[in-house]
Amino acid sequence: MLASNQFSTPPVVKNLLIINALFFLAVSVLPAGTVDLIYAKLALFFWKSPFFMPHQVVTYMFLHAGFSHFFFNMFALWMFGRVLEYDLGSKRFLIYYMVCGIGAALLQLGVAWIELSGIEEAVMNGTVSVAQYASRVNVPTVGASGAIFGILLGFGMLHPNSIIMLLFPPIPMKAKYFVIIYGVIELMLGVSGRMDNVAHFAHVGGMLWGWMLLRWWKKKGTLYY
Repeated sequence: MLASNQFSTPPVVKNLLIINALFFLAVSVLPAGTVDLIYAKLALFFWKSPFFMPHQVVTYMFLHAGFSHFFFNMFALWMFGRVLEYDLGSKRFLIYYMVCGIGAALLQLGVAWIELSGIEEAVMNGTVSVAQYASRVNVPTVGASGAIFGILLGFGMLHPNSIIMLLFPPIPMKAKYFVIIYGVIELMLGVSGRMDNVAHFAHVGGMLWGWMLLRWWKKKGTLYY
């Protein structure tokens, strides 16, 4: 059983923070050619892209698109992940984090397959050029956001009545309502195609897989909430 206090950081969260920080530092200081190679090998590409490799469904979680992307993901990991690791235990928390992150990647790939299937037909009909298709199929996905959204979902399920103070707008809200509203917004943005540089379905995927895993553990009688 892990002992907790307000500012302690349990081992899995601590090591995830360190690994993400090391990757962010590497892509910040290494030469541009090396950084391009890192993203080509470790970011998540669609399976029909020449850059796709199976290990990318894991490695994409440790790369980020910029400082704000990195900072807010890591802040949420530290803020909510600590509580969840104390609740679940380190081993089960790591399983949960990885399932959410990989599940997010799989849903993102599935949605991309649906979208790109229509573009492939347009290429065959001559209404879309091969270059335009290539520019879509070779777009990488990076970030721990899918796993982080799974953590937010887990926090909301295990601590539904805990109060979260929002930044914008600065109002308090129960965790269960925060998770529901956030999930619905992400789903709507994904379906509408707005902010199409953000992998909204990866966020939804992290929450979906997190929900299924927590429900499964509860059904087995190994988790109570």
